[in-house]
Amino acid sequence: MMKIYVVTLFPEIIQAYLSKSIMKKAQERGAVEFHVIPLRDFGIGKYKQVDDTPYGGGPGMLLRPEPVFSAVDFVLQHALETPQKILLTPQGKRFTQFDAVRLSKLPALLFLCGHYEGFDERIRIGLADEEISIGDYVLTGGELPALVVIDAVVRLLPGVLPEASIQDESFSTDLALFEYPQYTRPAEFRGMKVPEVLLSGNHAAIEKWRREKAEERGYQRGMKVNLEGNKDK
Repeated sequence: MMKIYVVTLFPEIIQAYLSKSIMKKAQERGAVEFHVIPLRDFGIGKYKQVDDTPYGGGPGMLLRPEPVFSAVDFVLQHALETPQKILLTPQGKRFTQFDAVRLSKLPALLFLCGHYEGFDERIRIGLADEEISIGDYVLTGGELPALVVIDAVVRLLPGVLPEASIQDESFSTDLALFEYPQYTRPAEFRGMKVPEVLLSGNHAAIEKWRREKAEERGYQRGMKVNLEGNKDK
């Protein structure tokens, strides 16, 4: 069973998502165990302070190192396996499906969610095993990026989804292709018809059509892909 820890100022945001849909089923099936750690519990003084103004001046507030280090120490004291400590930052490595696969093979993950204007640099230097970004833009906190990574990882764990669903997905095959177009009933809707090949029952023809359409989408999105599984940008 994978253990996932999330250190956050807003545990209700994390808990709300993890208690629904596939994340809920993953827990019920014993594939993953979530632990949400409220950073405010480790705040300083009477008012549980977790942030302060930056040295040298500048706008906004930074998360202080003491509460974050204390929260991580708490996790490490109780965790059976040492988790991979992940900092969610705009300057981190761009998250891909290959990262999701890599992380899904680890026994434990710990996500550190920033807020305000970011972290004291000593948090990055002293705690993070890696930094992950979900895109070249800035959000108000690390909760959404953490949930994106968690969702992508957990759905890959054994027993969470049907094996066929995982094997047939975009970026999971040796072709690393975009998803092919898919249709369901009715066969015609507002003048738009399901391609005849999908109604033919000819599975070889259907597979060929799907591969071609997926490759076509790859070209349209700027990803050059060929049927031997090579790709470049």
